Amino acid sequence: MIKIGLFGFGKTGSVVASEIIKDPECKLKWVMRASSQNKGEYASKLLGFNHLEGEILHMEDVDFDQFYKENQVDVIIDFSSSCAVNEYQNAVKYGSKIVSAISNYDEVNIEHLKKLSRQTAVLYSPNITVGINFLMEASRLLQKIAPNADIEIIEEHFRGKKDVSGTALRIAEELGLDKSQHVNSIRVGGIVGKHEVVFGLPNQTIRIIHESHNRAAFGQGAIYAAKWIMGKKKGIYSMEEALSLIMSGSKSLSKEEKMVPF
Repeated sequence: MIKIGLFGFGKTGSVVASEIIKDPECKLKWVMRASSQNKGEYASKLLGFNHLEGEILHMEDVDFDQFYKENQVDVIIDFSSSCAVNEYQNAVKYGSKIVSAISNYDEVNIEHLKKLSRQTAVLYSPNITVGINFLMEASRLLQKIAPNADIEIIEEHFRGKKDVSGTALRIAEELGLDKSQHVNSIRVGGIVGKHEVVFGLPNQTIRIIHESHNRAAFGQGAIYAAKWIMGKKKGIYSMEEALSLIMSGSKSLSKEEKMVPF
């Protein structure tokens, strides 16, 4: 049984909590949120389960110097905000590993996350779904095959999302593209998340698309990452590594590496 502490209980965080509770190999010990809403209640009850699991805590009420000693977890999963990394730095003293799914870190906080990786295992992915990592791998491979192709990245999200998708920025970075010139954003309706990489070639166009239909995809990805990182030593890892996605030609995949679970 993997004991998990969750940061964030918004639209995505609450769905992630539900996926953790449903997994028989995981136990949601607590949920940390910036808002005082529902503090003292249990995530399980709010999400329609009959048992008590995942007490909701308000960050401002917590003494983080003592909290992790008394409420140790195997893995902290972060779906909150970039500054939350400052609130779980003491957890690594007690062996907690970190899975961060924050889409937009500033340089200060990403360096803080890297610093934590010198003490524990940290998996960082701005989009932790299985499918988006396949999209990035396929895009890198196609760029290698057609290095002169024109490439544009289109990201679509729900109307209320303000920032440019961190996943789209990561794709641009992986492909060596100017983020300000090649990332196009669309905000409409209630789209959970859609990313498209368009390759323009003479007389033809190739499109690689990933779309999340339900936020449960993020929870399933985070749980997979949490289980994977349990066996890892200190250091910083990516979702691509967790899925054993190796760039074509770098090395041959073993039989075990080819067996990627879903």
